[in-house]
Amino acid sequence: MGIQQRILNVLIALDQLAWVLLTLGRGHPDETISAAAWRMERQGKLAGRILRPLIDALFWPLERDHCRRAYQSEAMGRQLPDVYRCR
Repeated sequence: MGIQQRILNVLIALDQLAWVLLTLGRGHPDETISAAAWRMERQGKLAGRILRPLIDALFWPLERDHCRRAYQSEAMGRQLPDVYRCR
């Protein structure tokens, strides 16, 4: 595993921790703020309707539709190591 992947892993872990802390423990511990924003917007929640466009705007120079992609990645288990993926 290269240094870039290690840095990305730490950033994702901090993102997930921030989400759980922001929700006072109600957030899913393996969900990023971006994935949660997409999910909440789809559920019609005000927080999602506010957060999702803000996050997507922040990530726009790097990735379009960041929140949707983050949600899909979570739903498909792409973040899981091979040993945890169903085959």
